[in-house]
Amino acid sequence: MNKKNAKNRLKRVLSACGVALAISAVTGGLAQAADTPVVIGISGWTGFAPLTLAQKTGIFKKHGLDVTLKMVPQQSRHLAIASGALQCAATTVETYLTWNASGVPIKQIVQLDKSYGADGIAVRNGINKITDLKGKTISVDAPGTSSYFLLAWILDKNGMSMKDVKLATLGPDAAARAFIAGQNDAAVSYEPYLSSIRQNPEKGKILATTLDYPVVMDTLGCTPDWLKNNPKAAQGLVDSYFDALDMIKSNPDKANEIMGAAVKETGKQFAEEASYLRWQDRAANKKFFSGEITTFSNEAAHLLTEMKILRKTPDISTLYDAQYVNK
Repeated sequence: MNKKNAKNRLKRVLSACGVALAISAVTGGLAQAADTPVVIGISGWTGFAPLTLAQKTGIFKKHGLDVTLKMVPQQSRHLAIASGALQCAATTVETYLTWNASGVPIKQIVQLDKSYGADGIAVRNGINKITDLKGKTISVDAPGTSSYFLLAWILDKNGMSMKDVKLATLGPDAAARAFIAGQNDAAVSYEPYLSSIRQNPEKGKILATTLDYPVVMDTLGCTPDWLKNNPKAAQGLVDSYFDALDMIKSNPDKANEIMGAAVKETGKQFAEEASYLRWQDRAANKKFFSGEITTFSNEAAHLLTEMKILRKTPDISTLYDAQYVNK
C-alpha cells in the first residue's frame, strides 16, 4: 500500500471512529436522560401501594424514571425534603398547608386516593358517641399528620376540640397495637393497621371512619425546583401512577399480590384493606384539581388556624399544579 492510499484509509478510519463516538455520546446522553432519578417519601399506608406497584413492575422505568421509594414518617417528611434527601412525597392534602407554612413549598401534581373507611377511631365498647370521648385518653400520631388532623376534624364537627381529650402520641401502627393490648380508651389509625383492630372485636369497635368524615385524601407532590428542571419526569410520575391503576383494574390478583407482598401480606389480605379506599383515576383527578382541592384546603386551613398550627391561610393556588393530570 502506497503512502497516499494509507493516508486516505487512515482518514476513513478516523472519520468512522468520530461518527461512532458521536453516536455513542448521543445514545449515552439519551440513556442518562431516560433514567431521571427521583426519591419519593412514603409510608406503609395502603393508598400509596400503586407507587410500589409501579416500581416493582417496571412501570416507572418505562416512563424514564429511576424511582426510589423511601419510608419516612409523615411528621418529618418535609424535613427530608428540605434537606434534599427527597424530591417528592406522598401525603394528605392538608399537610401541604403546614409544610408551606414551615418554609417547605411542595406542589401537588396528582391525587392518589380518597379514604372510604380506611382511617378511623377505635374505642372501647362502653364508648358509643364522639362526645363520650371527653376526658378520655386517645392514642394518635403527632401534630402535622393525617391521624392528628382527622381527630381534630371529628372533634370539631361534634363541638369539641383537642383540649377536651388526653393525647398519647403514637404512630398509626403503634396506636393499633397499643389498643389491642388494652392501652388507652381510643386509638386513631389507618389501614392496614386498622384492620387488626377490626379483627379483635372483643377489644373494642370502630366508632367513626372517613365514611362518616370524608376528609382524608392523598396526593403526590414535588419541589418546585425539581418540577421546573424535570418536566418530562414529572409527567412520567403522573402517567406511571395511572398505568399502575390500569394494571390493578386489568389484573387485580397479580397487582394485589405484588402490593401485598410489599407489606408482608397476601393478595387477599391486601385487597380487603384496599376496599376501604378509592384510588383516583385521571377523570377523578381532573375533577379534584378543578375545584375540590381549593374548597377542601380552605376549610382545612380554617381549622388549622383555629388550632394555631397555621397563622394564616396561604395562597392555595401555589400548592398544586394541575397540568400533569390534564395531558
